[in-house]
Amino acid sequence: MAMAIVALAAICAPCAADSVEIEEVVVTGTGTRHLLKDAPVETEVITSRMLRAYGGRSLDDILGGLSSMFDFSEGDMGSQLQMNGLAGGYVLILLDGKRLHGDVGGQNDLSLIDPARIEKIEIVRGASSALYGSDAIAGVINIITRKPDEGFLIENTTRGSLHADLRQHTGLGFKIGGFSSLTNFQLQHSDGWQNTSREDLAQTEFLITDSKNKTVNEHTSWQIGERLSLKPLDGLELYAEGSLYWKRIYRESGKYPSTDVYTYDLEYHNASLNIGGKWELSKTDFIQIDADWNKHAYYYNFTDTTLVDRWVDGTLDHYFPYFPGQKQLQSDQQRWMATLKGVFNLHGGGTLSAGAEWRYDWLHAPTRVSGGKADDHTLALYLQDELSSLSLLHLTAGLRLSHNPSFGTQLSPKLSVMLSLGHAKLRASWSQGFKSPTPKELHYRYIKQMSGTYLYLGNESLKAQTSNYFSIGLEYSPGTLRLSLTAWLNNVRDMIALTTIPTSEAPGELVAQYQPVKVRQYRNLETAKTRGADLTASWTPLRSLTLGLSYSLLDTDAEEYDEDKETLNKVIIDGTARHKASLFATWSHQWTPAYSMTVGLHMRASSKRYYQLNGNGKAYQIWRLTTVHDLGRRKSGATSWRIEAGVDNLFGYVDRTDHGLHLGTTTPGPMPYVALSITYGQGQKIKNNIKSISKQKNHEEN
Repeated sequence: MAMAIVALAAICAPCAADSVEIEEVVVTGTGTRHLLKDAPVETEVITSRMLRAYGGRSLDDILGGLSSMFDFSEGDMGSQLQMNGLAGGYVLILLDGKRLHGDVGGQNDLSLIDPARIEKIEIVRGASSALYGSDAIAGVINIITRKPDEGFLIENTTRGSLHADLRQHTGLGFKIGGFSSLTNFQLQHSDGWQNTSREDLAQTEFLITDSKNKTVNEHTSWQIGERLSLKPLDGLELYAEGSLYWKRIYRESGKYPSTDVYTYDLEYHNASLNIGGKWELSKTDFIQIDADWNKHAYYYNFTDTTLVDRWVDGTLDHYFPYFPGQKQLQSDQQRWMATLKGVFNLHGGGTLSAGAEWRYDWLHAPTRVSGGKADDHTLALYLQDELSSLSLLHLTAGLRLSHNPSFGTQLSPKLSVMLSLGHAKLRASWSQGFKSPTPKELHYRYIKQMSGTYLYLGNESLKAQTSNYFSIGLEYSPGTLRLSLTAWLNNVRDMIALTTIPTSEAPGELVAQYQPVKVRQYRNLETAKTRGADLTASWTPLRSLTLGLSYSLLDTDAEEYDEDKETLNKVIIDGTARHKASLFATWSHQWTPAYSMTVGLHMRASSKRYYQLNGNGKAYQIWRLTTVHDLGRRKSGATSWRIEAGVDNLFGYVDRTDHGLHLGTTTPGPMPYVALSITYGQGQKIKNNIKSISKQKNHEEN
């Protein structure tokens, strides 16, 4: 990719969002409502209009295609997220403001999110632990879903593409007076694909040309969810919601035992339940309480007779047989949380946010932790004050106090300042983030047979990983143009890594029992420094035309543990690319009262991705052509139709690097797709609080 083209595009075609989208209401940066242009913490928004024009098949497709901050690497465990150089374990993902629950090791399964339900996505870069607690080091992604309006709604969306790629969404909702219900079902399937059958096995010094390993494995998942809401009094809402989720990743078995012979598939069972209530004391003040439970269970589903090691009552049972159709639990991770939050408008123009949080994590991993079970709990209090008594200056200060028996007490401060100068906004912030050690990292105990016995151990003396984040940004938004440039620095310390330790430092009873040739343990060793600049822009030169740009420049330094040399080496963080960009142009036209059309052209690009071993990922450009056709008028009692058709990877770029080595992208050849949506009833409306917030703002200024 010629980066000069991207730079030229940045000058000539500033990016997307019309005047309505500039007036989006955002909540993620401060936990309180602000117009996007007045948000004291810079927030990037992927709006409903952008989502509709892009037609993404999944959340990772949407994030990777519409924001340059993200990279993804496809693997057996799903898409591996990276945000501004840091892995997914350092990114907090929220669904309607609540934590998404996945692998406590850090990777969330993004297929838990049904793209057909998304109304918009808010992205806040940098440490946000003062407001959100653990994991919010690289940033926060808040996926906001659609809610039912008054009346009755039935909707169905079916999307199909090559490789038997099927996405199905069905929704049933109604709202009668103060009671509403929304039931959602989603099904996702893909046969997967293989971009190459070559596999270079350096450890065996020969080249396989007929490997069965796929670039993306076949997988199927389904999810059903329900949300109930009751408003017994004005300003009071009570709600309950829950979901069930199942996923299986199918792995085709080949003939080379060292690389592509698989005797089990991967299977996941998730469940969630949330109850809560919100009491609006006024247009700005409210108290909210939530209690939720989440479960993420991970199994081996055996497809052939397999001899495995397992723990029984604390004793290792070697070579226990599992037969086709049987399952072995790898981990069952459950989380209970209770939160209390209040937001209060103060005299003099301030807004006070205060809250308390209790979290309990429970892990059952018979083969992977000491005793088979482990748990962990955290208590936290936080306070945030937004001071905007001066019309030009907005100051936000916050502090979280967290206590955990494992890592002790953690203070996480945050300070941000916004200066308003007409159409320009200058923002600066400093914040600290942290990530708690997981139950697995604290209590891990795993035996692996290679050329001898390897013993893997947790460490109950681990500290929390911490970060310092600094940013300064300028936003300019006259009319339908919006430009934003932010420079930032993120220093992460005490990063947890598996480290080879002397056998003498391991528990003596384990050494005597297993006589390992090598012992590895989790320790706070590594550091990382990421820095860069992000440019976003939006311009609507014509009512029907929107142009868009997102560009990220990234530089990283890290001290990474070298297992072979048993030393810390200065390296570039694996998987990072120095330059990433996304561009798009969309054009819409209402041809008749019953028919409108939107045409979009999107491009995402990356320079080479750096890796310490096995070569770098290649630079790439991926283009996407989309069309959206709306038929029928959206009115009560009417049926409307939407047809989406397009081609992803329009010019057919395929990375055919030998399997097992690093890729720039896993995209197959051209992927034409078509989707049909049918909606009966009043339908969904985009929530718009602009008038009430504007009136409140004018009142405060007066």
